[in-house]
Amino acid sequence: MASAPQPQLPLFYKDLLPLNSNEHGDWKVSPFDNADFLAETHAIPLTVDEFVDAQRDYPIVFTAGDNPLPIALMGLNEGVNTYIGDDGKLVADVYVPAYVRRYPFILAKLQQDSDDMSLCFDPTTGVVGANKEGQALFDGGDPTEYTTNVLEFCKNFEEAGQRTKAFLEELKKLDILMDGEIAITRSDAPDTPFVYRGFRMVDEKKLRELPTETVETLNKNGMGMLIHAHMFSLNLMRKLFERQSAQGKVPAPNANGAAVPTAS
Repeated sequence: MASAPQPQLPLFYKDLLPLNSNEHGDWKVSPFDNADFLAETHAIPLTVDEFVDAQRDYPIVFTAGDNPLPIALMGLNEGVNTYIGDDGKLVADVYVPAYVRRYPFILAKLQQDSDDMSLCFDPTTGVVGANKEGQALFDGGDPTEYTTNVLEFCKNFEEAGQRTKAFLEELKKLDILMDGEIAITRSDAPDTPFVYRGFRMVDEKKLRELPTETVETLNKNGMGMLIHAHMFSLNLMRKLFERQSAQGKVPAPNANGAAVPTAS
């Protein structure tokens, strides 16, 4: 079975195989027993379609660099995910980003010089195979309803990704992103703040200074709602810090009183 071209695999994915009825006609997919693949990931890619739902549970920030992308923070330090319970599963009643729900499937290019994309999966997960109990992927050579739904979900995710890219391009044109910095002081160490950097966020001052007609356009095209969802979500930084602190996963500040940058 030939793997799809993979010069650089996305987060979580360790290998990719194109799904086809010839090789996988009798294969099935079973649910993940736990969220181990997510347990040491503190930041999850997010699309703009998810901002309103995700901002209720996670701080939404943007990655550093020339091409920022939105991410939902599940922890404030590398390797820390505060939303994985002692049973290894994602805690209940929180929004699960589409990037997580899509795994182990993905749309990928089989030929780098073509825009055509095929439904692929990560065979290393152990949840897709010939001797599995669960959802059948094919029925007599045709995709089952499950597989059709997976394909549709992945297509919708790619389309949301294009909308996200357009949103970020507009933010860059407006020049309202700034390097972020969040300082959090713990009551038992008031003189030693934990300072988190390495991400980008909307500059509230620049946002307020935008021309009235620009603000009206942002409100009409939906960008205003997305910007404010991001900004409101930043209030969860302290709550996330408290979750991490309660779990004993806050590292000691360094000599400058700053925690290691995490969201780059």
